[in-house]
Amino acid sequence: MIPGIGGVGGYFGGKLAAHYSDSPEVEVGFFARGAHAAEIEKNGLQLQTTQGNLTARPAYITNDPDKLHPVDLLICCVKSYDLEESLQRVRPCITDKTIILPLLNGVDAPARVRKMLPDTEVWEGCVYVVARLAAPGIVKESGGMGLLYFGSTKSNREELPRVEGIFQAAGIRAEAASDILHTIWTKFLFISAVATATSYLDTSMGAILEKEDSTQLLLLLLAELQAVAKVKDIILSDAVIPAMLQRMTTLPHETTSSMHSDFQKGGKTELESLTGYVVREGKSHQVPVPTYERLYAALLEKSKQYST
Repeated sequence: MIPGIGGVGGYFGGKLAAHYSDSPEVEVGFFARGAHAAEIEKNGLQLQTTQGNLTARPAYITNDPDKLHPVDLLICCVKSYDLEESLQRVRPCITDKTIILPLLNGVDAPARVRKMLPDTEVWEGCVYVVARLAAPGIVKESGGMGLLYFGSTKSNREELPRVEGIFQAAGIRAEAASDILHTIWTKFLFISAVATATSYLDTSMGAILEKEDSTQLLLLLLAELQAVAKVKDIILSDAVIPAMLQRMTTLPHETTSSMHSDFQKGGKTELESLTGYVVREGKSHQVPVPTYERLYAALLEKSKQYST
């Protein structure tokens, strides 16, 4: 079952629902609401991808916790700021046999889930996909990546190959990673620094790389986050940073982060998971992160202005 049928949940959930629509062994359900849920219930989820289009009809779609039944795997694809509330709503389907796989931006989701549900098995995961909710009932993917990595650091790993097979049979490029924390932190290095820089400077990735001062700001963020990862025994190669800058040059000039887009809309943002987390971990491990602290303080003030 998948709570959060936006870009990420719609892409991976859509592929799963389409492939297993007639399966007697695998049932795929969506937890969604509003016009989006109504459209999916009426006409199915229209998934437009670089590999082709498909219509996915889940076994069920609901926003009523009382209509849920126990599930084996809960793939959580909500925004970071909605994690606890979402889990509380779907709690009726979580049993002592349920595995929860959060696919959220940031690296703190598994720990937050374990704190809320200490007796539940929680895996780690991350995705590389460019997908968005284009309209109610329509999810559009671009970029051609669609990668899903998952694994387990604290739980029984016997189920990993079976779940990997379920994903792959649905046409998902999924991998049960042997060192999932390194995989997740490699992505976090990129999205945290870029989200913080684009939100603080209120500009695109392309515009950041055009100017030396903004590029240097980004490099300072990357170096500070790399130092935090190191003290947590997650070694990110020095080659990762130039590789990320090179990757940014291949993106359209106007490309920005989802957090920057959320700031522009004046709504909730993932500031605490993408920026505040680094500040807190730096203090906890006595690793200086002055650039993160300065930008976090400024963005926190901006968030307060939106909420008043």
